[in-house]
Amino acid sequence: MTVELLDTEPVFAARMNQCAAAFAPYLDWSFIAVLRGEPDAPSMTRTDVVQPVLFAVMVSLAELWRSHGVRPAAVLGHSQGELAAACVAGAIELTDAARMVALRSAALTELAGTGAMGSVLMSYEDLSARLPEWGGRVTVAAVNGPESVVVSGDVDAVDDLLERLAGEGVRTRRIEATAAGHSAHLDPLRPRFATAFEGVVPAASEVDFYSTVTGDRFDTTCLDSGYWWRNVRQTVRFEPAARALMAAGHTVFIEMSPHPVLTLGLHAIAATAGQQAAVLGTTAGCPAGLLGRPRRRDRRARRVAPAAGGSARH
Repeated sequence: MTVELLDTEPVFAARMNQCAAAFAPYLDWSFIAVLRGEPDAPSMTRTDVVQPVLFAVMVSLAELWRSHGVRPAAVLGHSQGELAAACVAGAIELTDAARMVALRSAALTELAGTGAMGSVLMSYEDLSARLPEWGGRVTVAAVNGPESVVVSGDVDAVDDLLERLAGEGVRTRRIEATAAGHSAHLDPLRPRFATAFEGVVPAASEVDFYSTVTGDRFDTTCLDSGYWWRNVRQTVRFEPAARALMAAGHTVFIEMSPHPVLTLGLHAIAATAGQQAAVLGTTAGCPAGLLGRPRRRDRRARRVAPAAGGSARH
């Protein structure tokens, strides 16, 4: 979905090239080759490929919106998307963010085949009440909406939970993940993540940063290595963070990802909160020609909160 932007939008292409340069010390493959599906390019089914590519696309889409005068008043990221959000907000330099994404995704590949994740259309409270039956082998990885939760854990336990709930009429879906993100499965890799996140020097940002670790507005000067470990290990509190944004008066949300996977959750959160909100995707599902309009005077969108989506593989 981004190939046409590479060929037609110089701002997008330039930012993608900057991302490629930032990732170069850590990768032996090309973003552009992956996106164009060239024969020798690695597959995006690999966590250590799809996550760097997703990061680069999200950051480049945000830059493209800026070139059309749409500047964020706040950012919100989901899982790895928080690194993109922090970079877009100016809290973390592109080179630091690229290093963290590359090393983070490489560490996650060590867990391939050891766990599973699944989506459940159920409230966090109702689902949490059911989980003790599995003795801690399944936990909540993400809360994406009023009735949208992601679970994570041992393969057989996740499959059993999904099958049981489906039999009761609850809509469930096994996520294409080979590792149990945001769960205790990550604990043995904590030293690897500490190395990936060390040396981060976050800066204060003029753009408000809303954290899906704490579920509220967060001081970007505190985005240290400890924070980024919690980001990969703890439950993604997307719904509380989105509610906090709406309570602060933000009413326009633009998802910066190749597909508007978080827009449904944002619509549901707004509806249950009694808020009127405009929720847009950028590429798939985007109103025709939205990014192709003639450039007008710069205008700061005081109610725009880009929701930088994370990978389904976390």
